[in-house]
Amino acid sequence: MSLLQNLKGGGRFGVPSHESRDPIGYAVAALNRLAQSEMLDRLGIRRQTEQTVFTVTRSGFKVATNAGRTFAKAGKKGKPGMRVASAQRSGVFDLTPTEDEQMLVDVVSEFATEVVRPAAAEADEACAAPDALLKASLEIGLPILGVPEELGGISETRSAMAGTLVAEALAKGDLGLAVATLAPGSVATALGLWGTDEQQQTYLPAFTGDAVPAAALALNEPRVLFDVLAPQTTATRTSGGFVLNGVKSLVARGADAELFVVGASLEGRPVLFLVEAGTPGLAIEGDPAMGVRAAGLTRLTLTDVTVPAEAVLGTTDGETYTECVRLSRLAWCALAVGTGQAVLDYVTPYVKEREAFGEPIAHRQAVAFMVANIAIELQAMRLVTYKAASRVAQGIDASREIALARRLCTEKGMQIGLDGVQLLGGHGFVKEHPVERWYRDLRAIGIMEGTVLV
Repeated sequence: MSLLQNLKGGGRFGVPSHESRDPIGYAVAALNRLAQSEMLDRLGIRRQTEQTVFTVTRSGFKVATNAGRTFAKAGKKGKPGMRVASAQRSGVFDLTPTEDEQMLVDVVSEFATEVVRPAAAEADEACAAPDALLKASLEIGLPILGVPEELGGISETRSAMAGTLVAEALAKGDLGLAVATLAPGSVATALGLWGTDEQQQTYLPAFTGDAVPAAALALNEPRVLFDVLAPQTTATRTSGGFVLNGVKSLVARGADAELFVVGASLEGRPVLFLVEAGTPGLAIEGDPAMGVRAAGLTRLTLTDVTVPAEAVLGTTDGETYTECVRLSRLAWCALAVGTGQAVLDYVTPYVKEREAFGEPIAHRQAVAFMVANIAIELQAMRLVTYKAASRVAQGIDASREIALARRLCTEKGMQIGLDGVQLLGGHGFVKEHPVERWYRDLRAIGIMEGTVLV
C-alpha cells in the first residue's frame, strides 16, 4: 500500500488526536489533506502535467506587479509578534529524524516523485511552475510549516530541521519546482520569526487560508561581485516611512507575487522591508537564468517605492537581515543535498546497465570510483547541513556550521552535477536525460541568495 493510500485509509499515517500531536504531528495532519483532495486526480499522477500558463524568454515580459490583493492592517502597532519556541535540547548528538519528521518526509517524497518529477522538464522549458502543481503543494501544508500554531500554522517549536528535510525531499523531484513551492512559505516563516504583532496579524492569515498568496524574498542584485550583506538597493527615511530604490534579480515567481521581502541598505546597514506588490513604483520583468528556471525567476525594479515605517521586518541594525541570509543559505544547502541525491540515484543504475567493450561501464574502476565519490561527498553535505539545521532549531548559534555547509554544498554540489553529466557521456549533454538540468540547477547553490529559508 502506498503512503497516499495509507493516508486515505487513516492507518498509521492517519490524523493523530489533538492531545498526541507534537509540532510535526500538525504537519502530518495538514499533509493529510492532499490524499483527500481531487487535485491528484486532476494532475494525472505519473503523467506529464498540463501545459504551463506562460513562457518567459530572454526578452521576457515587463509588467506592473500583481495588485490583486489588499492586506488589511491589523494587530497592535509596535507590539512584538508571536515567536516559535526553540526545540528542546536533548544533549545527545543524534541527527536521526523523529518518527513524525520521517512521516512528513515520506509524504513530501511521494509528492516529489509522483507530481514534481514528471512536471520538471516542461516547467524548466517554460520557465514557470504549472498552476495545478502549485495548488497541490498548498494541499500538503508547505506555506504554514514554519508558522506558529497560535497564528494558524502548525509549529509549536522551531521547525528548521523539518524545513530542511522537506526542502531536500522536494529537490529530489526538481530543484526549480522546489523553490517555486517553498517561496511563499519562506516569507511566512520570516514573518513568524521577525514580524511584529501588526505584521503577523496583517499578512499571516492569508498564508494560513485557502487562497495562499505567492510571495518572495528578494535579496539578489544583478551586479558583478555582488555582496548580499552590502545591498546597493537603498532605503531613505522620510517623515512617514521610507523610499526604496534599486533592482533585485532572481526573484522566484515575481510575476505572481503579492508580497515581497526586499533587502535594502538603510544608513549603511542591511534591512528587510515588506513591500506589497500593488505599491506604486514596482515593475517586474522576466529574468530566466541558466538553472532553477522552473521557479519563474524575475527581476524586480523599485523606483521611488514608498513604504510606511511599519514596513521594516525585524531590526534595523543588520542582525535580522544577516540571520535571514544564513537561514536562506541553509535552505539552499538542503536543496543541494536533495538534487545531489537525485543525481546519485539516476547514475547508479545507469552505469550498471550501460555497456561498453562487452561489459557494464560500472566495472571500470574510474567509473566506480566516481560514483563512490558522489556518495561520499553527498553524505558529508547531508551531515553538515543537518547539524546546522539542528542547532538552528535548538536556538544555538549556527553561523559556523551554516558557513561550512554552504562552502561544502557549493563546491561538492557542482562537482556532483558535473560528474553526473560525465558518467552519462553523450547522454549527459542532451535533455532526454534530467542530469543536465540537475547540473545547471546545482550551479546556482553558490549564487542564489534569499528566495527560500528554513
